[in-house]
Amino acid sequence: MIKRDLLPHLVTLATRFKAVLVTGPRQSGKTTLVRSAFPRKPYVSLEDPDERVMATEDPRSFLGRFPGGAILDEAHRVPALFSYLQRLLDESRQMGLFIITGSQHLGLIETVSQSLAGRVAVLELLPFSRHELARGRMAPQTVDDALFLGGYPPLYDQKPDAEQWLNSYIATYLERDVRTVLNVRNMLLFQRFLALCAANTGQLFNAARVGADCGVNAVTVSQWLSVLEATYVTCRLQPHISNYRKRVVKTPKFYFCDTGLAVRLLGIETPGQLATHPLRGMLFENWVLSELLKIRCHSGRKSNLFFWRDSTGLEVDVIRDTAGRHQPVEIKAGATFASDWLVALNKWMALAGPEAAPARIVYGGDASFAFQGVQIVSWKDIHAVFATADAGSQE
Repeated sequence: MIKRDLLPHLVTLATRFKAVLVTGPRQSGKTTLVRSAFPRKPYVSLEDPDERVMATEDPRSFLGRFPGGAILDEAHRVPALFSYLQRLLDESRQMGLFIITGSQHLGLIETVSQSLAGRVAVLELLPFSRHELARGRMAPQTVDDALFLGGYPPLYDQKPDAEQWLNSYIATYLERDVRTVLNVRNMLLFQRFLALCAANTGQLFNAARVGADCGVNAVTVSQWLSVLEATYVTCRLQPHISNYRKRVVKTPKFYFCDTGLAVRLLGIETPGQLATHPLRGMLFENWVLSELLKIRCHSGRKSNLFFWRDSTGLEVDVIRDTAGRHQPVEIKAGATFASDWLVALNKWMALAGPEAAPARIVYGGDASFAFQGVQIVSWKDIHAVFATADAGSQE
């Protein structure tokens, strides 16, 4: 079993809070993580219809089975349970009494905030990072393999056919979760919407334009998009608002949480097809961003990543905002470093002045080195891009 970077943070928080909630996409490894961290705790999955009926119809008796606490898996399936958990946690002095997991962010965090405020710590577990896969000696050795496979654990633990597994994931988990939240009558239309989302990865997201392309209005697009984000399928990178006397773009950029899903939705069937695909650069940018998000989430912290673009088109792909300083990161899919990659970075650094932290470029080559004061980071070394305490569990 591959050790997860989030593990020590989960164990630590269980000594400080009466409950810990681990959220993240389906099949990201939440169950494996919590059961390995707390092997002596009783385990119950609320995906089990019998358990779900009992928890729904008689929550007091259901929770009464676990006087010493338990792991409650997929607890978002019974949101009313959290009100009864509140009383148990208030009556107990035991830390780490309940370990809870959930795959639907939509409404779950709000429910937890209302019922268990001050009693529960919240962590996010995303699919495997390259750092974790490298630790387990399973990391893809080429950029195209990394983009194609993504990071979902079953693709590495069970090693099924990647295309078939991702197709199944889209058809079962993704579309089922959508049906749970929204009344989507025309699934073919929704599938077209998903494909358009994949084609827009790394771009400013225009709901009206996407809606026009798939035949629905902007309101529907926004509703569908909220579900994709709630189920950790997609995410939006917000713009950094520091203007440096410039008019800046305020529309977020759109990404998938895992490139494997984006690649399948684009109809790409083999890693070899990525080499000449027109969206390869955007998919590489998506992969780098998702890895940077994993560094942050798997250290038990919220994202502090943004992008910056002004009205003239000057752009920095990622801005890391920390302690009053802004660290720029440019992303280049090319395998050969080119000095003109520094042009946009140098312009931004001049605008930011003393607020700028040392710049980074992540690229598709295999060697990491410094050039004119900028650290050039290989995609294989992505876990070390910030080389600070933010990386948390790096070895």
